Amino acid sequence: MTEPMLLIKNADCVATMDNAGTEWRQASVLIQGPRIVACGPTAELDPALLAQATDVIDARGHVVIPGLVNTHHHMFQSLTRAIPAAQDAELFTWLRTLYPIWAGLTPEMVRVSTQVAMAELLLSGCTTSSDHLYLYPNGCRLDDSIEAALQIGMRFHASRGSMSVGESNGGLPPDSLVEREADILKDSQRLIEAWHDERDFSMTRIALAPCSPFSVSPDLMRESASLARSYRRGVRLHTHLAENDHDIAYSREKFKQTPTEYAESLGWLGDDVWHAHCVKLDEHGIGRFAATRTGVAHCPCSNMRLASGIAPVRRMLNAGVPVGLGVDGSASNDAGHMLAEARQAMLLARVGRSLEPPAIGHDGRPSFGCDHGPADMSARAALRVATRGGAEVLGRTDIGQIAPGFAADLAIFDTRTLGMAGAAVHDPVAALLMCHGEPTAWTIVNGRVVADHGRITTVAMEPVVERHNKLASALATSHHG
Repeated sequence: MTEPMLLIKNADCVATMDNAGTEWRQASVLIQGPRIVACGPTAELDPALLAQATDVIDARGHVVIPGLVNTHHHMFQSLTRAIPAAQDAELFTWLRTLYPIWAGLTPEMVRVSTQVAMAELLLSGCTTSSDHLYLYPNGCRLDDSIEAALQIGMRFHASRGSMSVGESNGGLPPDSLVEREADILKDSQRLIEAWHDERDFSMTRIALAPCSPFSVSPDLMRESASLARSYRRGVRLHTHLAENDHDIAYSREKFKQTPTEYAESLGWLGDDVWHAHCVKLDEHGIGRFAATRTGVAHCPCSNMRLASGIAPVRRMLNAGVPVGLGVDGSASNDAGHMLAEARQAMLLARVGRSLEPPAIGHDGRPSFGCDHGPADMSARAALRVATRGGAEVLGRTDIGQIAPGFAADLAIFDTRTLGMAGAAVHDPVAALLMCHGEPTAWTIVNGRVVADHGRITTVAMEPVVERHNKLASALATSHHG
């Protein structure tokens, strides 16, 4: 049976994010099944081929971009957004406040919070997301979030997180939330064999993700890396690293090493590894990450929310470090709007440069010029990090750009909205990051329309949100009770 064909027709602009940064006006994209088969200015495409489309989306007045890629999230945290006691805390205090609440997490809570988080991402133009689930009380399994993702239709990199070093052994989490390392490794192997799909256009991949230097042992880090690499089929490694000053101090006190040195000593640098945050990555660390093609998930909103600092993203990119974007946990952002995250990445990189010491000119005097600040992160550079950058960080060669043979993952935005007035007429692509805040007109994942003008098409979200709110209230209440 011939696969159905969907034509995105006559878009005002298609921003491909290909190597040349090609952008077409009055353009179309033809999709067959899960893949793009043709794209370009409509007048240059074969009319007979376009006539084969079984469905057509009229994209006049719209801009089309590749689906955004989210490289770091904790979706279960949607249940604990804006918890009063954690609103004004830095990372370690924030975690100690929330660990006891998260101890009440149930399998239903994992499933429902995953769909709430994914719906928010999809409506903001995100088509692929990772998630880092690192605690498993009360029978919770990573399978709960994977099954929720399959139902809602999001391309998913599910990270089997873990914590094995509790407070009694010098770690940060309470002993009640840590697991035996043998059990972690056994479940990691089970998940890879049950769910990991390395093929092009795969909807589910598994990563192994011991949570952080302050919650797992060096042995678990080494064994996880060995297990992932034993499969030789794209099982990646993920953890948090160099997130704030306390994180750096812990590594130096506990391991007598910087976070980069610690990670490298355990085999946790390489093109199959990506680290979240890296706010405090020093020049040596940036150099080692670049040399080994180790990826970074940049989480600007969370980094600001927790006052962790400003990651040196421009220096990373200039050095050749693969950098993607992450919304991070819903309790430290506290949103999952990927386009807004890209906007924040653009703005934070600019203000970050203003906080650096002034350059010293040839005459030995400091220069306070603004030659580089605003240009450190253009709108298109931020969009590239959110698409191509994320694809590279997750090890995907089939997503992140609009070209024949790539996955049909697209975000389509209406340029005629109030938020785009006076902007899209000048530059519809930059306007997405500089002005836009509304949901997509359509979000397409693997050739399937999963969001249509603010509505998720695959799951009825109203009862999901209602149930989510009841579970969130019950989770907080049970802790206080």
